Amino acid sequence: MGGRQVTSGQGGDWKGTHVTVAGLGVSGISAARALAALGASVTVVDGGDSEAHRERAAALEALEGIEVRLGDASTLPEGTGLVVTSPGWKPSSPLFAAAAEAGVDVVGDVEIAWRLRGRDGREPAPWLAITGTNGKTTTTQMLASILRAAGLRTAAVGNIGTPIIDVVLGEDTYDVLAVELSSYQLHWAPSLRVHSAAVLNLAPDHLDWHGSMEAYAADKGRVYEGNRVACVYNVDATDKPSTEDLVRGADVEEGCRAVGFTLGAPGPSQLGVVDGILVDRAFVENRQRNAQELAEVADVNPPAPHNIANALAAAALARAYGVPAKAVRDGLRAFTPDAHRIAHVADVDGVAYVDDSKATNTHAAEASLAAYGSIVWIAGGLAKGATFDELVAKSAKRLRGVVLIGADRAQIGEALARHAPEVPVVDLDRTDTGAMLAAVQEARRLAEAGDTVLLAPACASMDMFANYNKRGDAFAQAVRELAAGT
Repeated sequence: MGGRQVTSGQGGDWKGTHVTVAGLGVSGISAARALAALGASVTVVDGGDSEAHRERAAALEALEGIEVRLGDASTLPEGTGLVVTSPGWKPSSPLFAAAAEAGVDVVGDVEIAWRLRGRDGREPAPWLAITGTNGKTTTTQMLASILRAAGLRTAAVGNIGTPIIDVVLGEDTYDVLAVELSSYQLHWAPSLRVHSAAVLNLAPDHLDWHGSMEAYAADKGRVYEGNRVACVYNVDATDKPSTEDLVRGADVEEGCRAVGFTLGAPGPSQLGVVDGILVDRAFVENRQRNAQELAEVADVNPPAPHNIANALAAAALARAYGVPAKAVRDGLRAFTPDAHRIAHVADVDGVAYVDDSKATNTHAAEASLAAYGSIVWIAGGLAKGATFDELVAKSAKRLRGVVLIGADRAQIGEALARHAPEVPVVDLDRTDTGAMLAAVQEARRLAEAGDTVLLAPACASMDMFANYNKRGDAFAQAVRELAAGT
C-alpha cells in the first residue's frame, strides 16, 4: 500500500509534538482537542475567516496549547512535526506540498484514532469497516443494529455520527465498532488494519479530488489492507476495477478469506438470496454443501434490490465477527433507515410517492430506479461532471414520464432524447425551492394508478437547496399538500 508510515507521536507520548490540524470543521476540532489534551502543541489552520470561523476559533483557543490561524490555508506553521487533515482537503493542497517539502507526514483523523486505540490500557475494540460509492451509511447502521441484536456493545462511527477520535478516547467501552469510511479518510489512513471490511460498490465519484477512477478505487481498496478475518466484496459488480479485483490486490493477514455477496444464489464462501431467504454459505461448516438461513427479504427495510445487497454485506461482516444467524434477522427487523433513502411518503390516487433525495449520483439513482416497475422520475440538480447516458439507457423501460428540475437538467434531458425519446418529459425552468411543489404536481399529471413517483435526482442539491435533506423535505411536504388536496 502506498504512503509513508507515520512516526510522530506514534502510540506514545505526544508532549513536545507540534501538530498542525488542517480544517476547522467537526473532524478538525475533534482532532485538535484530543491531541491538545494528550500534550501536543496544536495549531489549526483554515482558509475561512467568517464570524462562524472566529467563534469556533475562540472556543478552541480557550483550551491550553491550541492556536488557530484563519484566512491562510497554505502556510505550514514553523516547527510542524505532523499534519492532521480534515477529510475533504485535496492531496494537491498547497499546505501538503509545503509539508512534503519539509519532510512532514500528512494523516487524517481516522489514522490518529487508529493509533490512539488502547492507550488507556483497555483492549481496543475491533473495527468492522465499510466503504463504497453508495450505501455506506445504511450498511454501517444495519451492521450496528445486527451487532446490538447479538448483545454486543457497539456504535456506528467514522464518516457518520460521533467523530471516531472522540469514540476511541471516550469513557464508553465497546466490544466492536461498525466504521463507515470514505475514500478521503482511507487516503489519509496508511496504517489502518481492521478485523474485516467490505467495499460495497465502485462507480465514478469524487474524481476531481482523486484525479482518476484508478486512484479513487485504490483508495477504497486500502480498507482491505491487513484484514484479519474477511474481505467482503460484491459478486454482482461489473465495473472495472471491481471490488473483487481490490480483494485480489490486497495484502492481508494469513487466513483472511474473500467472502462475496450476491442477489443470486450464493456459491461457497458467499452470502446470497434463495427463494426470498438471505442465505450464508461462507460462515458454516462444510460450505461446499451446507447453508444457513439468516433472514427473509421481507425483513429488509426497504426490500429494494440494492438495499438487500446492503443487508447481505452487513450480515457478512457480522458473521465474520461470529454473530449468530438469529441476530442477523433480529437486527435487520429492528433497523430503520435514515430519512431520504427510498422513503415511502404517501399513496395518492393509487400512486406511491418515494423520496430518495440521497441518490445524489448516477450510480445511486440507477439502483433506486431499478427498485420499481413503472416510474415517474423527478431528477436534476448539480451534475458535478456526471454523464447520464448509461443511467437513462438502463432505466428507460421503467419510465412512464420524467420531470426535470435544477441547474443541469438539460444534460439529463439530452440523454433522455437519445435513449428514451418516447418518454414524456416536463422541463421545469426553475431553480427556486418552490419548484419542488410544481414538480410533484407535474408528476401527478403524468402518473397512473400503480406507478411510483420517485425523487432520485442523480445530482447534488446545492443549486436549489442547502443539502439533500432539505430537498427531500420539500418533496415530502409537496406530497403531503397533494394528499391533503385530494
